[in-house]
Amino acid sequence: MTLPIPFLDRQSAPQLARAAFVGLSILLALLPFLVDAGLGRGWVRILDFALLYVMLALGLNIVVGFAGLLDLGYVAFYAVGAYLYAILASPQFGLHLPFWTLLPLGALIACLFGVLLGAPTLRLRGDYLAIVTLGFGEIIRIFLNNLNAPVNITNGPQGINLIDPIRIGGADLTKDYELLGITLSGAHIHYYLFLACTLAVIFIALRLQDSRIGRAWVAIREDEVAASAMGINTRNIKLLAFAMGATFGGLSGGLFAAFQGFVSPESFTLMESIMILCMVVLGGMGHIPGVILGALLVTILPELLRYIGPFQEWLIGRVVVDPADLRMLLFGLAMVAVMIFRPEGLWPSARRARELEPDDPDIVHQEQEDLYDARR
Repeated sequence: MTLPIPFLDRQSAPQLARAAFVGLSILLALLPFLVDAGLGRGWVRILDFALLYVMLALGLNIVVGFAGLLDLGYVAFYAVGAYLYAILASPQFGLHLPFWTLLPLGALIACLFGVLLGAPTLRLRGDYLAIVTLGFGEIIRIFLNNLNAPVNITNGPQGINLIDPIRIGGADLTKDYELLGITLSGAHIHYYLFLACTLAVIFIALRLQDSRIGRAWVAIREDEVAASAMGINTRNIKLLAFAMGATFGGLSGGLFAAFQGFVSPESFTLMESIMILCMVVLGGMGHIPGVILGALLVTILPELLRYIGPFQEWLIGRVVVDPADLRMLLFGLAMVAVMIFRPEGLWPSARRARELEPDDPDIVHQEQEDLYDARR
């Protein structure tokens, strides 16, 4: 049997990969300026939030995509990181700790909360695990909403404002700066900071995926009993999945609090957890590039659908359907269509694609390539 891809193409693959890497790097470096010029400064902020959601989705992907543990309370770790930063870097207690101290501290505390959630749920699976994690997320939100008496810690439903912005080397990232004749706004500077954090999270996720721990997560996802029989310590490995996913959530929460300057319990509802889960499922569970794609789509698509109102005015001269309702309806229909026609996700991993579409010619071709690489 001959392979459809000639050997010459395989020799040129590294050069093509390097060219694609250089092109992608240039695009990411110029993206906020292109977006600002074409769509306005508000869309640069949306781009910043999209990077935060990429980090959140990658954290949840460890729990759901790698380990196969359905977590509907993931937003709780996001809230823990955000509120820890807000409490210790605001006038709430008069503490103004530096950014470089609070960000890893928030990730560490969120990691501990992840272990606290994982420890009592080790024997639960499926719907039961989903219900328990959902309850955990709601408990954290209600706890933050009511922790203003008898001692005011979280300021209750009013939230915490006047949070210190991120300062690096004495530079306030919310201000505009001039660099080589180019004006960098606060939204632009936050973009580059969030991009650096996102790339670090992607690197860690990739290393975990290819590591012994990542393979143990996949084994537990496929068959926990068989994984245990093969000598995998399922208890510790599942706890590690919860801890690592929560760490990424706490990191994103700290960045969110510093960027927004205000946090309240309304930012960490069940709907947020569901949206993050949609990012993972839509892109392709367990596939890091697919999860990134899903996070970007779920973040940006609802914002694009806000233009439905002006489009109705341009088309028929008046607004017939409220844009807020219509955009969520269209978003829901798009999600249903994807689940019907692409149940494996928009960009699934090769393993999941083989499970759901075993006779697909492209998948068979990919299997041939994998076999050829293995033999080489």
